[in-house]
Amino acid sequence: MDRLKAMAMLVKVTETGSLSAAGRALQMPLATLSRRISDLEAQLGTRLLTRTTRKLTLTDAGQAYVAAARRILDLVDAAEQEATGEFTAPKGDLVVTAPVLFGRLHVLPIVADFLAAFTQIDIRLVLADRNVDLVDDHIDMAVRIGHLPDSAMVATQVGVLRTVACASPALLARLGAPYAPEDLAQWPCIAVDAPGPASSWRFGDPRSAGAREVVVRPRLRVTHPEAAADAAVRGIGIARLLHYQAVDALRRGALQLVLEPWEPPPVPVHLVHASRGQMPLKMRRFLDTAAPRLRQVLAEIGGAPSA
Repeated sequence: MDRLKAMAMLVKVTETGSLSAAGRALQMPLATLSRRISDLEAQLGTRLLTRTTRKLTLTDAGQAYVAAARRILDLVDAAEQEATGEFTAPKGDLVVTAPVLFGRLHVLPIVADFLAAFTQIDIRLVLADRNVDLVDDHIDMAVRIGHLPDSAMVATQVGVLRTVACASPALLARLGAPYAPEDLAQWPCIAVDAPGPASSWRFGDPRSAGAREVVVRPRLRVTHPEAAADAAVRGIGIARLLHYQAVDALRRGALQLVLEPWEPPPVPVHLVHASRGQMPLKMRRFLDTAAPRLRQVLAEIGGAPSA
């Protein structure tokens, strides 16, 4: 039995959560995959997985073995990259992820220019509004908006983004502009579905440098911020967005900012990658290309709130 292949199969099972999902990902019959895992357990003389009708869980021995298998597979991957010259020349496959709208507007143009400059590098651009796991999903580089949790990832900050509240000029002409966040209790609002309480918005407090939560009344809930911006342009209510999500409408006057003095502190934007020792040149070249371009983009989008 090929021990490395068996390790990779076991790791894929733990990543996908089931034998059937791993079989689909590996394009392998379920019976074959199950037999390979059983053969590995027999060779090791211990059970790695506990199988029930509802889910698979790792045994204590399985958890230790999978952690070791990941390290071994990473070392093999690094050795293969070195052998194929990825540490001496910028070439190979690169996987980059970014939020959907930000990626489409600002990362894709960078990727297009990068591919034109580095003809031996191919890129897979994963656009998702969730933070995918860089290690489990085999991502080389990620654009992350927001504060980063403590981790072993390496982060390069490329700028910040404001969180703004905005409304159409017609709505403001009809209802007047809110003076303080508490005024929003009487205003129609547009909420973007997200983890956490969608009916509560956090603002800063210019008088105390603290923060305050206000309950809003969403007349419309949407699943994507781009739709929230479009709805605000149509005068449905006030939307609260990251600045880049509304900047085009703001520039053409279809939206106006409100409650600027109450904006919370801007959130950082980073390029993030896993710490794996020496960085392949394909990643180094992409980081060197993307970081200054994103700094320029974010500087152009941003701007200090009005006094």
